[in-house]
Amino acid sequence: MQTDARVGVVVEGGGGQRGLSSGHGSVSIDKLSLQQQQQQKLQNQSQIGTVSQLIAGGVAGALSKTCTAPLARLTILFQVQGMHNDAATMMKANIWREASRIISEEGFRAFWKGNLVTIAHRLPYSSVNFYAYENYKKLLHVIPGVQSRGESMSANLCVDFVAGGLAGITAASATYPLDLVRTRLAAQTNVMYYRGIGHALQTICRDEGVLGLYKGLGATLLGVGPSIAISFSVYETLRSYWQLQRPHDSTVLVSLACGSLSGIASSTATFPLDLVRRRKQLEGVGGRARVYTTGLFGIFKHIVRNEGFRGLYRGILPEYYKVVPGVGICFMTYETLKMLLADMNSEL
Repeated sequence: MQTDARVGVVVEGGGGQRGLSSGHGSVSIDKLSLQQQQQQKLQNQSQIGTVSQLIAGGVAGALSKTCTAPLARLTILFQVQGMHNDAATMMKANIWREASRIISEEGFRAFWKGNLVTIAHRLPYSSVNFYAYENYKKLLHVIPGVQSRGESMSANLCVDFVAGGLAGITAASATYPLDLVRTRLAAQTNVMYYRGIGHALQTICRDEGVLGLYKGLGATLLGVGPSIAISFSVYETLRSYWQLQRPHDSTVLVSLACGSLSGIASSTATFPLDLVRRRKQLEGVGGRARVYTTGLFGIFKHIVRNEGFRGLYRGILPEYYKVVPGVGICFMTYETLKMLLADMNSEL
């Protein structure tokens, strides 16, 4: 995030030297023309930064999701068990037994079931998320009250929290239908009701209407704001503290460690909402009767009554296994790609 500023200085310095060279001799450049050239250079720098953020964010999200796809599918399968399974079946479930069942009944490749739509969803989601986060932070820093607080730790933490939440809501709303399709494809076991992304979208629109593509959006927006806000604010706080105490440590190491810890914190805080979201997304699949006929809080009460409080955290273990490498890879890749792209742009 500091790389953009560094690249901006390099590009601006180079531009200034070219301007002075062209002005040496009989040709004079008036003040207005020089200001216009500087404005154009600043616009070009902004575009370079935007492209770097979009590419870095999209690739980081897609790579981390692909690496952790098997654990992500296990999480989804555990989360939705309580919808149609009896208590005895749920008590027998564990990660290794479910993983063995997938291999024996569906094959090893089934661990990546729905991964194509995951990438199709994650590329725009991560791009919008990271880009919106950077720009929301800029907008928030312009607010007079925030500006007057200067560089205080509390002001920066508040900005990171709010910007992260707004970025998560923006990205989730823009890409939600793909997230719903991904859940339905990943939750399929032996019965293949959807044959792919296009068929799933077409079938959902036909059987459930266009609004069927947005089932569970309320729970998603309730969860994604706090989740991303906690993730970004914890990440930024830990990274700032780490760099203050150990400024010479590798950026990659710092990003990996802080990203992993921020992922654990956000997942723990918002997992019950994520579980409800998954179950809402699967309501009515294949013509099945609705399980939940109440609102969000009614669903929470239904789960606690029938599955106990632990039912709200069904699938949290594979989620923990997934989130440490997943979020770590995502942040690490994002920071690394941003530096590489910035260095490439600075040489152009």
